[in-house]
Amino acid sequence: MNLLFIIVGGIIVFLVILLLFPSGSKSDIQNRLAAFDEGMPADSVATVQEAELNKPFVDRVIRPFLARMAGKRDAKDLKKVQKSSLKKELAQAGYPGGLTVTEFAVIQNLFRVIMPAAVAAFCLVFVPKLLVLGTTVGAILGFLGPRLFLQSRIANRLHRIQRQLPDVLDLLTVAVEAGLGFDAACDKVVEKMRGPIPDEFSLTLRHMRMGQARRDAFKGMAERVDHPDLNGFVSAIIQADQLGVSIGQVLRIQSEQLRDKRRQRAEEEAAKAPVKMMIPLVLFIFPNVGIVIGAPAAFQIIDEMSKSKMGGGEGQ
Repeated sequence: MNLLFIIVGGIIVFLVILLLFPSGSKSDIQNRLAAFDEGMPADSVATVQEAELNKPFVDRVIRPFLARMAGKRDAKDLKKVQKSSLKKELAQAGYPGGLTVTEFAVIQNLFRVIMPAAVAAFCLVFVPKLLVLGTTVGAILGFLGPRLFLQSRIANRLHRIQRQLPDVLDLLTVAVEAGLGFDAACDKVVEKMRGPIPDEFSLTLRHMRMGQARRDAFKGMAERVDHPDLNGFVSAIIQADQLGVSIGQVLRIQSEQLRDKRRQRAEEEAAKAPVKMMIPLVLFIFPNVGIVIGAPAAFQIIDEMSKSKMGGGEGQ
């Protein structure tokens, strides 16, 4: 059994090495270093080589491997609907790790193969009786793991956007009322704050500097994030820009509305708290209280019954 596990592990390691370092071709790092070697001083070449080798393992090995696999994967392999939905989900998650659609699809396929194989190998060595069950669980984790990770990143990022948006609008309002233009106020948000909304503002400002209209750039931001609060803010900004309304007044109204929504959400969660507390109370706290209160009485009843039986026996 151990020999079979060693053979399977050796085959997997050989395939991984063959994919990472194909024979007869230089790696991406070697090609870039060779390009840098041409026409550059020795000191500069050494500095560039050190910079390349000092990069993290993920940037030096994993990302080139994913790029190579994504390049081999034809874009036609992904259905248009699936590709558009996956692109939207990656945009909502903030493109974790800088992954593209094809790279994420490659990671999904790798998980679908590696996870059941790894779990099956583990079960084969330690618990052979659970081989079928372990392989099934590994296959389920391999299929659902990447998407669950992506959905958790989306939920976390949207929650952060919802909490940060009123503060961003306050800063925009102060900057606009102080005399700055709306674009300069957005620059102040990017400069002074950190989080998902400043990141989206930075990307939107780059699109505007490349020649895209403000309305289209902010519509693109709303489509990428797809959050109701941010969609309302973008719609108000676009309408104010079209109708010539004071943006400072619009920002102040939007900020007040969002803070009212935040207060209403807090009150709603507070109203749900008693209902949610009933489940642990009924399942965990009430039984313990009943045991603490009822156990002494039960022992006393048993003791009295035993004494009465003993007294009845002596009377006879």
